[in-house]
Amino acid sequence: MDNYPTNAPFPYLQSVPRNLTNDTPDQSIPRSALTERSKSVQRSKIWQLKEANHCPIIGTCLSMDELIRFARRFHFEASLDDTFRLHVEMVDRMATRNNVSEAIQKHLDTRYQLYLSRFETVKTDGEALNLWKKYFNNGEIAGPLWAALTHKRITDETRGKIYGDIHMHAHQMGAGQAADARRLVQLEKDCAEMKTTLSQQKSKHVQIETKLRQRLQEAMAEIQHLRQAEKEFAKCQARLATIESGKTIVEMGQRLMKLTVMNEQLQETVKQFDHIKQSLQVACNKIASLMQTRDALVEERDALKARLLADQTHSVSAVPLPPDEQAKQQYGCIICVGGRIDLFPQYRLIAEQLGILLLQHDGGRQDALSRLSEMVNRADAALCPTDCVGHAAYYQLKRLCKRSGKPCLLYKGKGVSSFAAALTQLATGKTSLSRTINGSLLETAE
Repeated sequence: MDNYPTNAPFPYLQSVPRNLTNDTPDQSIPRSALTERSKSVQRSKIWQLKEANHCPIIGTCLSMDELIRFARRFHFEASLDDTFRLHVEMVDRMATRNNVSEAIQKHLDTRYQLYLSRFETVKTDGEALNLWKKYFNNGEIAGPLWAALTHKRITDETRGKIYGDIHMHAHQMGAGQAADARRLVQLEKDCAEMKTTLSQQKSKHVQIETKLRQRLQEAMAEIQHLRQAEKEFAKCQARLATIESGKTIVEMGQRLMKLTVMNEQLQETVKQFDHIKQSLQVACNKIASLMQTRDALVEERDALKARLLADQTHSVSAVPLPPDEQAKQQYGCIICVGGRIDLFPQYRLIAEQLGILLLQHDGGRQDALSRLSEMVNRADAALCPTDCVGHAAYYQLKRLCKRSGKPCLLYKGKGVSSFAAALTQLATGKTSLSRTINGSLLETAE
């Protein structure tokens, strides 16, 4: 048995190196390397398999088109027309790790990924062999062959059994192809005779079919002529009966009455259309008036924004309130719940111009809602832009202000102009308003 070739697909009691069979580990190999090797068990690469396994893998798992494509890509020495020599050269190149073997490894892993995933679920050599038998008996060979031979838990003995299955399958396929070739020759001979007979019968059938089609067309034309004559006769009879019974005049009178009613309805529709047209004209005039009002409010808003933002860098002195407004100012500390966080510095600057200490809460986006109660207790009044605040903060602010009896001015608009207008009104004691500021309705929380 020691003279058995080393490229055999499965072992036959081959001699094993002593350092791989002895219970005592080889002192020349570090213990850490042995531990790491025992932990990481990976699938075999094609160049790690025995040479005898390369032939069935290349011959079964690669199609002829793929073999020619790889041969052209890597400039094989064999002619592209000689598939046997291409196969032999490809098998020889699988013996070592090189560009060709790495490309074949990657190609087969990609092509048969489904089978690799299914074989990955089996954990023992026996389970892998059973799964291979299942696929082999069902006629699925190429993908399961690649997944089985490269499985990380499979042994050389099992690889030998798989090699035997493929080897005998190839013999059976060859014998079957010879028998099929003989049957094919006989079938071709029978087919030629049947074609001759069929051609003769077909010629007779064509002649008979031509005559029958001519007779059929003549009969169909006669039937069509008779049906048309029958329809015209029925129409004449119906007209004659209607005229004799006087129904024609009655029907004409009914049609005239229907047309009269439809004319009156059409005239009424025209009147309604004129009324709608007038209403539409009035609506257009109102829209034009509202657009003019909107443009005026936009100009007022833009002017107010420009005036309030001019002093952001503290290069322009703040505009003081009129004396009568300063006398009416009642609140020294006001809390603003909600609004745009990026405009908070501008909110604070406007409040400072009015002489007000402004407490700011972002409405629950970053500031905790638990701080809201303490901040409301410190403030004299509250502001809240309803279209830029969280629901929880909105309802909690209304409850806290109602409980403490402090004014809470709710307004729509998250811009600087809306905030400035609302703050000015609240600072002068006006907490119940029924007008709009820059197009935004002001309301007071009850």
